[in-house]
Amino acid sequence: MSLPHTRRHFLRSGTALVALPVLASLGFQRFASAAPAPTPPKRLIFLGFGWGITTESWFPDVKQPGKDYTLPAGLAPLARHKEDFSVVQGLWNKYSNDGHWGSTMWLSGANRFAEAGQTFHNSISADQVAAAQLGLSTRFASLQLNGAENGEASGHGPGLSMAWNASGKPIAGENGPVAAYHRLFAKDNTPIAQQKAMLAQRRSVLDTFVENARDLRRNLSKNDTQKLDEYFQGIREIEVRLSKDEQWLGVPQPKTDLPAPAPGLAGREEIKIMYDIMIAAMRTDSTRVMTYRQPVSTLLTSIGVKVAPHDMSHYHSTMGEKLEASQRRDLAQSELLAGFIDKLKSTKEADGSCLFDHVALAYGSNIRTEHNLDNCPTLVTGRGAGLKLGHNIIAPKDTPLCNAWLAMLRGVGVKAERHGDSSGELTQMVA
Repeated sequence: MSLPHTRRHFLRSGTALVALPVLASLGFQRFASAAPAPTPPKRLIFLGFGWGITTESWFPDVKQPGKDYTLPAGLAPLARHKEDFSVVQGLWNKYSNDGHWGSTMWLSGANRFAEAGQTFHNSISADQVAAAQLGLSTRFASLQLNGAENGEASGHGPGLSMAWNASGKPIAGENGPVAAYHRLFAKDNTPIAQQKAMLAQRRSVLDTFVENARDLRRNLSKNDTQKLDEYFQGIREIEVRLSKDEQWLGVPQPKTDLPAPAPGLAGREEIKIMYDIMIAAMRTDSTRVMTYRQPVSTLLTSIGVKVAPHDMSHYHSTMGEKLEASQRRDLAQSELLAGFIDKLKSTKEADGSCLFDHVALAYGSNIRTEHNLDNCPTLVTGRGAGLKLGHNIIAPKDTPLCNAWLAMLRGVGVKAERHGDSSGELTQMVA
């Protein structure tokens, strides 16, 4: 007997066809007990920080393009990985105009004044473009991680994380390592029947909202219709999340040998353990797309710097202790990144390769220093996107930062014609 195809049935069956997880009951086993995958998946990671860097000691000399460049003092802790990362100079988001927003527009390249009459507008971030394709078969389409401290204290600007959806609306993240660990690995002891009932109730509420919104559409102005369309976009995203929750219902959280982080970690130790959590997320294939909006204020405190982060970023005015604080910050961040790359290289995949072979990672900020928004500090690493590594890359004048994101997206297999204000793929980055 055939059943009527309601909108809900279509969403469930259609999504299952696209993104059905590997289920033990169908003859597959997941994670620790799984048979090795022939080819490890591609992963895309964005690590962003606020307040910029020390211009004079972070960037390589522009007169030394290519492989034969002298590593600057601010990147000295990365010396052992010099052949495996590239610094890309000359990139910027031409529409950015706020010197205190280190990550708000970093991955989108949006014009905040693009909508008439509005003082703030954003568009989809590069990680979410990737998540729409790389996140179909993982428990989490993407993972948004934040420092435990307030984002503004670290110079990040508006947003709940570095991720923004297709409507330019902020996507919430996990604040601090305890929340991130819990989201990934904490066991849900709620009975399956109760979980199903809760999902069904959410579906019912969502259906009611949709029907009511459709009734409203008949007599709306053009401006209100546009707002309603944004509302429907949000509804669609909720439906996708519900469908994914339904697919993974009954599939236990993966096990990890990483101990749960202690509460109260801040600054240097917080970033270090968050990097470990990201490694664990990749090892368990919980997600293939991650962003991390890093803390800066608590990092300074943890390394004994007493200068306020905003004052530090204005070191040009007085130099002295502000300049020293900025340089110490650069060294601490570079040391932490070097340790993360160490672990990417030492963590083995099922086929004998390592995580580093299948990761594309970008590290940087929308701000160079002070209120300067040109030459966004950009470092790329990982062998997962066919990027040119070991180089000091000098991009042509006025190259959009989104050209770099487009090259990375395509490199990990994401089909994208353009992104943000991109004018084409940054070919100088491609090996």
